[in-house]
Amino acid sequence: MSTSASKIYCPSLTEYKRREARVVNIGDLPLGGHYPIRVQSMTTVDTMDTLGSVEETLRMVEAGCEYVRITAPSMKEAQNLLEIKKELRKRGCTVPLIADIHFTPNAAELAARIVEKVRVNPGNYVDKKKFQTIEYTDAEYQGEIERIRERFRPLVQICKQYGTAMRIGTNHGSLSDRILSRYGDTPLGMVESALEFLRICEDENYYNVVLSMKASNTQVMVQAYRLLVQKLEAEGLQPYPLHLGVTEAGEAEDGRIKSAVGIGTLLEDGLGDTVRVSLTEPPEAEAPVARMLIDRYTHRAAEAKFIAPVTEVPIDPYQYHRRPTHEVLNIGGTNVPRVLADISRLPQLEYADLRCVGHLYSAFLDKFQMNDLGADFIYTGQRPAPFMLPNGLKELVDYSAWLDAGRREEHFPVFTSGEYAGAAVRHPETNFVFHNLETLTDAALEQLRTDKTVVVILYTDNAHAMPEIRRAFFRLLNAGVTNPVIINRQYPEQAPEQTQLYAATDVGGLLLDGLGDGVVLSTEKLPDADQNTWLARLDALNQLGFGILQAARTRMSKTEYISCPSCGRTLFDLPETTAMIRRRTDHLKGVKIGIMGCIVNGPGEMADADYGYVGVGRGKIALYRGQEVIKKSVPEEAAVDELINLIREDGRWVEPVAVEEPVGV
Repeated sequence: MSTSASKIYCPSLTEYKRREARVVNIGDLPLGGHYPIRVQSMTTVDTMDTLGSVEETLRMVEAGCEYVRITAPSMKEAQNLLEIKKELRKRGCTVPLIADIHFTPNAAELAARIVEKVRVNPGNYVDKKKFQTIEYTDAEYQGEIERIRERFRPLVQICKQYGTAMRIGTNHGSLSDRILSRYGDTPLGMVESALEFLRICEDENYYNVVLSMKASNTQVMVQAYRLLVQKLEAEGLQPYPLHLGVTEAGEAEDGRIKSAVGIGTLLEDGLGDTVRVSLTEPPEAEAPVARMLIDRYTHRAAEAKFIAPVTEVPIDPYQYHRRPTHEVLNIGGTNVPRVLADISRLPQLEYADLRCVGHLYSAFLDKFQMNDLGADFIYTGQRPAPFMLPNGLKELVDYSAWLDAGRREEHFPVFTSGEYAGAAVRHPETNFVFHNLETLTDAALEQLRTDKTVVVILYTDNAHAMPEIRRAFFRLLNAGVTNPVIINRQYPEQAPEQTQLYAATDVGGLLLDGLGDGVVLSTEKLPDADQNTWLARLDALNQLGFGILQAARTRMSKTEYISCPSCGRTLFDLPETTAMIRRRTDHLKGVKIGIMGCIVNGPGEMADADYGYVGVGRGKIALYRGQEVIKKSVPEEAAVDELINLIREDGRWVEPVAVEEPVGV
């Protein structure tokens, strides 16, 4: 697809510019325009527990939360928002409150008179999901829109009267049967679901609206936000502010990586006015992660180096297509993206040290075992490994070291662009060449077109890193170059949490657009770091590389958990249950398990999961295969065993294998 740059989904693909959205007033903290990107989160305490909700809100605000969302599943919870608000104001806390509404318009209409903002889900505010496919004529479909208008207009009028803001928040997993029947389970369906409600708002001259397009699938989420911005402009609608979030991202490292892949990709292009990171953890853990993502862009425009503007975009930003490449060795073509581990800075290298890249050596058995996160390549730089590598692991060495070592068959040389242009000797089958945007000259592109042995390692030192690497990919695409490309990002010495979020953004954003056939993450040499410190750092980077590929849906190497962040509707201890399920199932490579606290976040929200574990009552769990309920009311104490039995029935269960503990590590 070739898209005119003036019609693209963001202000610029090469220069950091934040999209200027309409200002929406939420209490005394405006959103959009030139105001800072805001942070928000959601309480997990039962909304009827007034003091518990207040104490949790205060902890969230202390952690950096600027808007607090509270569930209001029925009239009684909506009414109790008044008591929560009174107690917060009495304690001097003026944080704007947001009522989260599903299924209950009357609760929304009450809450809109109490709090500063209401969130409605167009998938279930009027429609009731029955998982039915219905063929509508245009007249019948328009009749459904009129039915929505009649039920939704009262809330709009109340919001206008009370100065209450509204978020129209589409969730990928809870699209109505009506939307699915006409648009399918697609980003376009998500966008149209929100626009149906938004057009009613504009007809009523109500513009205090925020929009969101959340999904647990990062590809779908990013495409939906981009398409939303494009549709707003195409229809001449207001440039409403965007609430960014990956729904049901999960916990710990996986939840942070997945959130950064989705949210960070959009922030890179200047999209987003408020951020919520959804983690299956206490809500006060979310705001610092969101703040770390946002703060990266505080000085981005000033720090970034100039990147030549894009006049034609050779990819479709609204639909995933992997860049066409030819296969070199086992990279590119139809191969999954590869992970290259940079261990060139290790003070020394012994058998046991390969544990940090997923290859475990047993001295007792004198053999290697590879776990699911075993790197495909190692880069040793100037010091080739002094021993034979385990079968399947391949080694890259600097060109000069490759020559000095006698051009060994098991080594593949790594060249700078200058070295490769003048090299008299090259590997007959596979050569790795470092390139950046500047070195991809016309001559270099011509050489790549004719030399099918080259794998490009693409890097940048620009603060605006992802857009510059993307610009380099565009140059390759426009020149008809099909050589595979490994994305290389190197980070300075910084907090591991920063590296985790930054790498997930920089690399994940490219993978979501189908760009990249592998990843290598590096860090600067740590001053006075000993061997164990380096091994720990390399282990973290190797796991991060695999985690990014999985979060971007390009290589599934471990079990994925689609777990909601918990709220006042939750019917069991989500963090504890998620950890328990993970302990029993985390060896099931490529299986996706949804863990949902209540039926609101049930079969719809975990639409992307293979299996589901959903709270349906106190102590009662429903088990799903995809979106089909298999067991409706399983006692909680037996539910994990029953989930495993379901996986076993499908032939997808394997017994966990005990890994021989390496000796001397």
